Amino acid sequence: MTAQASETALPGGRSDRPAGWRVWVLAARVPTLVAAVAPVLVGTAAGAREASFRPLPFLAALVAALLIQVGTNYANDLFDFLKGADTPERAGPTRVTARGLVTPEQMRRAVVLTFGLAVLVGLYLVWAGGWPILAIGLLSIACGLLYTAGPWPLAYLGLGDLFVFVFFGVVAVTGSAYLQAGHFSTLALAASVPVGLLVTDILVINNLRDIPTDRAAGKRTLAVRLGDRATRLQYAVFLAVAYAVPPVLWLAGLAGPGVLLAWLSLPLAWRLGRAVLGSAAGPALNPVLKRTGQLLLLYSSLLAGGLLW
Repeated sequence: MTAQASETALPGGRSDRPAGWRVWVLAARVPTLVAAVAPVLVGTAAGAREASFRPLPFLAALVAALLIQVGTNYANDLFDFLKGADTPERAGPTRVTARGLVTPEQMRRAVVLTFGLAVLVGLYLVWAGGWPILAIGLLSIACGLLYTAGPWPLAYLGLGDLFVFVFFGVVAVTGSAYLQAGHFSTLALAASVPVGLLVTDILVINNLRDIPTDRAAGKRTLAVRLGDRATRLQYAVFLAVAYAVPPVLWLAGLAGPGVLLAWLSLPLAWRLGRAVLGSAAGPALNPVLKRTGQLLLLYSSLLAGGLLW
């Protein structure tokens, strides 16, 4: 779940490797950071619909979410390398630890620093939102580490999809709404469902692409357990449910017809669904991965706008 590394051959067989800060940007997997932004947008809109907009908690939640996402990506880069899941046969974009662009110790320090900064920002959020925000923050950081670290990493047990849906969907959206309204609401919970499903679809594509190498490394993701065809169907079903939610929100009286704005992103979703249900595999899925992130951001922006309409 990252951007492709840019490497070109140089005289003498050397390669043009990214250096300095570019390595850390590469390891942060910038295209995946929409998974941190989208839930905060939708949750803030859901909360602001019921109360006045609070800009500072919104900005702090956005920064904290981004830091937790980057920290999780750094931790995945490190622990997948240590567990042998990142090999030269991997079809996905570059992992910097596996490629020797940073040492494991450097990446370990980056993980600690990034999560440490998230904790500092979280102190303000706890002051603004109280103990529920403290619980959300600590659990999010813990699961970000345990996704690939520890004796029972979530991703290796096939629990990654559930983790992503819960924390990048339900927890992130309802927590962001709580910071605005001061309480949890049915609207925020319902709005978290499509966001969580679309975020999870990013992981679904990532794991679909990596089925052969993950299986060889003993990484029993849900995609490895389900197999190729069922994983493709999982992606399509998640898309379908995500687009079924806005009219349900409207018809249930939880929001106005503005939430149907999210359907403006349906043409992109249709193209992605057809691509995934087709024969694309291996590196050919990398563009689908990137466009799934774009779909998430577009859908979430439209849904957030519709909630505020």
